[in-house]
Amino acid sequence: MTTVYDVPADVLITKVAGKLEEDKSVNPPAWATFVKTGVHNERPPEQENWWFIRGSSLMRRIYLDGPVGVARLRTYYGGLKNRGHKPEKRMPGGGSIIRTLLHQLQETGYVEPTPKGRVITAKGRAFLDNMSNEVKLSLIEKMPELKSY
Repeated sequence: MTTVYDVPADVLITKVAGKLEEDKSVNPPAWATFVKTGVHNERPPEQENWWFIRGSSLMRRIYLDGPVGVARLRTYYGGLKNRGHKPEKRMPGGGSIIRTLLHQLQETGYVEPTPKGRVITAKGRAFLDNMSNEVKLSLIEKMPELKSY
């Protein structure tokens, strides 16, 4: 069985984002077109489907690290803030984006809360594993030498 560990992260995240966008299970709120993803950024994201990409990345991160809370996810999605002539400083990512996406993923049944943090459900694990299998098969079609993996 192919898992999230067996395929490249960028290809998997793009595939899952497309599936989330098709299913209409995750919808960006009205403010998502104007918001920055953290205080360390100067501008909002330029991609039209950045909400779905962040949602699929969150699912993968919870799959790998779960149980995980919002504070740890903010640390993961944070970055260095340019403070002018002062040294750069590490800043957390936007918590409202992460919380809203986690609530939406909970409603779809992919993520569930526990006392120690959010974990991926059996439905979410099966969804990510199926997407990983599709990614692996598509990569094998493009490069047959990968078949031994």
